[in-house]
Amino acid sequence: MTLRIGILGAARIAPFALIKHARTLPEVDVVAVAEEYQGPEALAKYARKHGIPSTHRSFDELLARPDIDAVYVPLPISMHVEWTLRAVAAGKHVLCEKPMAANASEAARIASAAEGTGLIVAEAMHFRYHPLVERVRSILASGEIGALRAIDASFSAYLPFDDFRFDYRTGGGGTIDMGCYPVGFVRAVTGEEPVVESARAKLHGTLIDRQMEATLRLPTSGAKVDLFVGMRCSRLLSVSMKLVGERGRIDILNFIKPEVYHRLVVRTDGAKRVERVPGGSTYRAQLAAFAEAVRTGVPPTTTADDAVANMRVIDALYLAAGLPVRGDAAVLARLAAGASR
Repeated sequence: MTLRIGILGAARIAPFALIKHARTLPEVDVVAVAEEYQGPEALAKYARKHGIPSTHRSFDELLARPDIDAVYVPLPISMHVEWTLRAVAAGKHVLCEKPMAANASEAARIASAAEGTGLIVAEAMHFRYHPLVERVRSILASGEIGALRAIDASFSAYLPFDDFRFDYRTGGGGTIDMGCYPVGFVRAVTGEEPVVESARAKLHGTLIDRQMEATLRLPTSGAKVDLFVGMRCSRLLSVSMKLVGERGRIDILNFIKPEVYHRLVVRTDGAKRVERVPGGSTYRAQLAAFAEAVRTGVPPTTTADDAVANMRVIDALYLAAGLPVRGDAAVLARLAAGASR
């Protein structure tokens, strides 16, 4: 069976996150794209460039097509909950870009709507589909570095202020857009749900965290987690993770796109071992896993319930830093009335 996918939004991420990999998977076919905000000429050009056979000027029109099995949602974060819910109501499987929703409450609405439908609703947290995650998990479980005591997690970049991530109305903020990666990695390799102890943000305007530093605690092991996230900060580019145990430590460089390049170093009792974990494109593996989940009915790794758990931590980070969670109705109403973003 070929999984026929429609895309909601002529997004920049779709070609490298989905479309090019669909061409290499015989079980997947991208058959349509819908776009409501760019003009018809831009939509037609996008479809031609990426070999998509049909276009729609309405998301609802695409969802109404009975020959489309699933949709990919690469829209701004603020639109994820509405269009994922509409897709589920239309009987479509959904692969929604990360994070699945603007806050945990929205993510829970999606999980609740999908429950019992037989539909696969997955979050596109692509790094979870690389074998590096399982390798780190297995090293920790083996006891090689001893009981886990501390984690240092960092993800930062340097984005222009006109990027949509600096707009609260679109679900903007460094912690929600970038912090979901290290938080998700920590959760995946430890099997624990971090508890936020403190958080400090540096702001752009009054609502957007361009940098977040936080301390979290793993409730079972008691390990301390130091988190640094920045999208406009002094660390121009950092994608690293350090896990410290009683007898050693694991250092990881590039846990988000490890197929491009990564370095996994295990240090114990004065010894050092460098590993490379084989694995192809995380985006291709994610799409293949989504198609397999639809075929078998077995949920993939990144379920809606997992998205809820990740967003609970993101929400807690914002609240600990004295900021509103993303998608707060009162804040959005104030912004609509003309207040600063």
